Amino acid sequence: MGEVVNLRQVRKRRERAAKQTQAAENRIKHARTKAEYMLHKAEQEAARQRLEAHKRDDTD
Repeated sequence: MGEVVNLRQVRKRRERAAKQTQAAENRIKHARTKAEYMLHKAEQEAARQRLEAHKRDDTD
């Protein structure tokens, strides 16, 4: 006689494995290097400072 298998657990195990492989593919596809991250952060900070420099002071 065969082994008793809980079909719900098998289904969930299979879905978890599929999610893990999809997550691994997404990490490879969408990940940024530290240099890219730092460049983006520096560009954002420069844009913020440029915007702050052009604000008017309405302290009447």
